[in-house]
This record gives sequence, C-alpha cells and structure tokens, in this order.
Amino acid sequence: MRQFLVLFISAVAFYASANERIVYESEVFIDQEPLQDQRFKSVRRYRGMDYTLPEYKSLDAWEKRAKDLRTRILVTTGLYPELPRFPLNARIFDPLERASYTIYKVYFESWPGFYVTGNLYVPKGKGPFPAILSPHGHWESRLIDTETNSIPGRAINFAQRGYVVFSYDMVGYADSKQVSHRFADSRLDQLWGINLMGLQLWNSIRSVDFLYTLDTVDTTRIGCTGASGGGTQTFMLTAVDKRVKVSAPVNMISAHFQGGCLCENAPGLRTETFNVEIGALAAPRPLLMVSTTQDWTVNTPIIEFPMMKSIYDLYDHPERVDWKQFDYPHNYNKDSRQAVYTWFEQWFKGRKDTAVVKEIPFILPAKDSLLVFSDDFPPPGEMNETRLKMIMRQTFQKQLLENWPDSRAELQAFKKLYQPAMDHVLQVAANPNVVYKSINETKFAGGTYTAAVVRRDEANDWIPVIRYTPETTLGTVILVHSLGKRETITGYGSWIEDLTHNGYEVICFDPFRMGEHTVPQKEDSTLLELRHFETFNKSDAQFRIQDILTLDGMVTGKSLWVGLDRQASLWLILASTQHHDMQMICRDLVLPGSVSDLMQIFMPGLARIGGMQTAMAWAAPRVTVYESDDSLWQSFNVNSMAIWQGADRESLFSNAVLDADEIIKRYRSFSKID
Repeated sequence: MRQFLVLFISAVAFYASANERIVYESEVFIDQEPLQDQRFKSVRRYRGMDYTLPEYKSLDAWEKRAKDLRTRILVTTGLYPELPRFPLNARIFDPLERASYTIYKVYFESWPGFYVTGNLYVPKGKGPFPAILSPHGHWESRLIDTETNSIPGRAINFAQRGYVVFSYDMVGYADSKQVSHRFADSRLDQLWGINLMGLQLWNSIRSVDFLYTLDTVDTTRIGCTGASGGGTQTFMLTAVDKRVKVSAPVNMISAHFQGGCLCENAPGLRTETFNVEIGALAAPRPLLMVSTTQDWTVNTPIIEFPMMKSIYDLYDHPERVDWKQFDYPHNYNKDSRQAVYTWFEQWFKGRKDTAVVKEIPFILPAKDSLLVFSDDFPPPGEMNETRLKMIMRQTFQKQLLENWPDSRAELQAFKKLYQPAMDHVLQVAANPNVVYKSINETKFAGGTYTAAVVRRDEANDWIPVIRYTPETTLGTVILVHSLGKRETITGYGSWIEDLTHNGYEVICFDPFRMGEHTVPQKEDSTLLELRHFETFNKSDAQFRIQDILTLDGMVTGKSLWVGLDRQASLWLILASTQHHDMQMICRDLVLPGSVSDLMQIFMPGLARIGGMQTAMAWAAPRVTVYESDDSLWQSFNVNSMAIWQGADRESLFSNAVLDADEIIKRYRSFSKID
C-alpha cells in the first residue's frame, strides 16, 4: 500500500501517442530513504571546531594556494578589484612634546569624507625610523591603560626605542564615530561586498599609505602588532599587504576560534580556510605568535605553531616564525609587550642579544589630550553609515563602467581582471570528478528511463536525477527549474516527450534543498541562526551552481542547458563563467543587475563585481535568451561581446516562444546537426 501511495502522489504520466508509452516518475527514492548530503552535516562555525591545515608538499603548491587566499580575502572584504587610492588629505596637528618623542593627533580620509583617526608617536632625532602600525582590539579604545593592556604605553615604549608608531581606532571607537561597530550588517550590504571587516582592513591599508607619506619613516621597515581584534587586523593586513615586513599578532591566531565580531568575519572568507592558514600568508616575513594559557590561544605551542612552522619550513626559514606563551587572561600586558619589543628589535634593529627587552617605565598623557575630535572640534563633513555605503556602491559601479569592454582586446582584459573575483564569489569546483549511481532503470518503447544519483568524488554531495534516454541519442538536453524535477516533469512533460522522440536524451534534477534534496528539519531550523554563518558556509545559490557544474561533468558529448524560469537561468549564466563550453537557453532574464534578482540567488559580493552584467560577458556567445526584453541589455553591448567571441549571429535574443522545437533548433545550430 505504501508504494502505491507514493506512486500515486509522485508519478506524472504523459503519452507519446494514443497508446500509453511509460509512466514518468518525478521521484528517485521511492522504496528507500534519500541519501544524506554531507553539506548538511559539515556546517562550519566560528568557534568550537578544530580546523586543520592542509599538507603542502612543495613551496610551489603553497604559493599557488597563498595567491588564491590573498585574492579570497580581497574579494570577500570588497577590496577587489583594487580600490582607487583616494587623496588622504591627512592632518597631523597639536604636537605633545616629550623628552625623546612627540605625540601628534592625526586624521585622514580612507574613503572620501570618512576618517581614520589616531595618534602618531615620533622619536626625536635623525630618521628615517622603522614604523609600527598599532591596531587595537575590543577593549575600551586605543587609549586604554590597564594592567591587562596599555596601548599608549606600548606606543611610547616603541617611540623611546626609535620607532614611529601610528595607533589608530577601530571603526566606532574613540574618535572614529562617523559609523558604528555594527556597520553594514545586512544581506543587501553583503551582496554589495560591503562589510565592517573590509572597512577596517581598508583603513589599515590606507594607514600603510599614510606612513609612506612621512619623511620620518623608513618604508622598508614597517611592522604591525595588535591583540585580539587588533591581532586579527595584524595578520589580515600582513596577509594582503607585503609592505608590512614584520608582524606580531597577540592572543588571536587559533585553530578552534576564528574571531566573534563583525570586524573579523567577512561573508565568504572562511568557507574553505581558517585563521592559521591566513596567518601563514605572512611567510616568509618574520611572524611572532604571542599566546596565553587562558584563552583560545592555549594550544599555540602544540597545534597552531607547528602548522605555521610547516609553511616557513617550505621557505627554509624556520627561524622567522616563533611563539611565546604566558599564563594570563586575554591580554596585551607587560610580558606580552616585552616579547613583542624583543621580536621587532631582532628583525628591525639586528639585535643579537636573546635576552628579553624590558619595558621602560612610562607616564601617560591625559586621555583628553590624545583625542582627535571634541565637541568644539567635530569631524569635518556630514558622514554617516547611509552616505558611506552609497559612496562605496558608487565607487564599485564606477570601477565596473571604467573597465567595461568596448572592443575585443578590452573584453579579454576585462575577463582577466574579473575572473578571479567571479571565481571567489561563486566558490565552486569547475571540473569535478563525478560519481554516478543508478537507483532504478526501466525500459520504455524506444529508450530507457533511469532514476540516479550524481555526486562529486571528492565530496559526499548528492543530486537526485531523472534521465530519459532514447536508444539512438543525438545529444543531451538538461532542463533546469528552480523548484526541481517534479516541476519540470509536471510542467514540461510534452517537451520531454518531443525531445526524446526526436532522439535527444533529457535530464531533470533537484538542485540543492529542492524536491528530494531536502534538509533534515532539525538542521534546517538552526543553520541560519548560527553567528556569522555566511563567513564559514556557502549560500544555497553557490551550492546550486555547483550542482549544475557537477551534472555537467556527468554528461558525455555535447549538451544544451535550458533554464525554464528566471532563477534557473541566472544559475546557468553564472555557472558558464566557470565552464566556458556550456551552451545555454535562458528564459525570462528581464533586467540585468536587478537587486531583487540578485537577492534571489544570494551570494556575498556578487553585486560588487557587476552581477549578471559581468557574467554575461562570459555567456554572451553561448546563450540564447527567450521571452525577455532585449532593449534592457543594450547598454551593456552584450551583442558585440558575442560577436567578439566568435558568435555567428548579431543578437543573443529570440522573439520566438520557447518550446521543444526551439530547443532542437538551438541544439542543431551550435552542434551543426543537419
């Protein structure tokens, strides 16, 4: 009885003629439980998981990975393609004189009208001097002075030893109050690649730019050190900016805790990596890992440091990485500071003495004397979060237009620039090894009906598939509907019949979390509630595009993909940026760049790099768009792109109504079947 009920509910029948030919099922798993996709079982988290560094057997293998990771950081923080270097318009004022150094107030623009704020500590005497960037963590501010952490005390000690120090604010702290420390915390912001981590990282990069403008700074000797969230900034900046020559992240790099704040978690950043691997991007530059037994760096000597050293060993420079551990709560206290002074003296001053450099007693100025702004001297302009995000979006759009191709040569340059960004936004494997498993096979007049499962060999992700294969096959047509194969078979059964009758194999499938590809309810109810979920886990749309590419690896011979609705068509166009031989028919692509469309296929950073306009630069010669208003696309000269890439017709758009005959016509046109 159970089997009869399942068949009654799931079966969809159609007829090839007056005689019944076959009952077409829309279900793969009738008499057995669906396979459990590993993607539901391996949810990544910012804490409570132990991540492991992959084994890199050669320097070439690591450097290839390192290049890819640097691009990942820049893309996910909204900093790729490289942003314009806006004028800093720096102000250095109100010197506070001391016997051996001077403290200045500083502000400059990292974005037009948005200020980086802090204090510059400059030694007296003849420079140029080595310089230290000093980002702070989630303590009170850059002015904190306690037994646990004294940021001004650290700066004064460096200055007394002949270092220029720039101590600057985290966003939303002390003088940096134009926007809050909850900046850009929405899915729309994520779509645009706008996030707090990106803003802070850009502030740090511009802080290096600022140091480069100072005659007192030896730009060949710039270092960075900070603790906690400032430690995250330290190793992130070191990872992407090779002008930082020595670094010392304090109480931060951990294999089981990745940072719990927005300023440490850009969406998409750690889907396939973690902080130890990111920290290793410092190699072969000197790196000191300061840790404590009373926070998440407790395992540094036995876990994180050996991982890090394995990378430095590839460069034959194991002496350039080291660790120190103390027994205190989370801190940047005197013992930790002394370890850092010793490290920088060794690498920037050539100190050979292995004894610990002792901290010089210091007297701090009043906090008010170090603040940049006050009620009587507020930040210039009227910057706020809404305005800053508008400036960012306008900058991204201007970049896209400046790079948008107007010739064949410019198209190639555009692809070279934006391909890495598209790769890291999609985060898919383009050429997976595919495993195919038949579940049920039934003969019908002239062919075979098969229910099957397809997965990547390197991952336990499964896709339920229905195939209709005629005895003599001219090629394969894959019908894609955003709701899955039941909707495809129910709504387009006559197309399947016509296609198989004319000798074309037809494939339908359930994309990620659709149809039979369902999430166990207990997992589904909690996934999106996880803190910083998007930083560590891919979106549904990314997984669905992966499913398309996995299925493409299953098909032998020429194939044609057909997007039956708008969302499925968007998936196909994006997938084509990773597989440059895909031939497609897409339906209902109404408005390129529509934010509502992009939110339906949510992927962090997609709008930042041009969304569907950019994807069409790749798809143009291999797609025909049906049932759409082509006039909306003309400003993006996609017709010309098609011609530049070898298309044999002037338009991508067809005024015909899409049906099986049109699919066959399109198939014959690209495969040259008479």
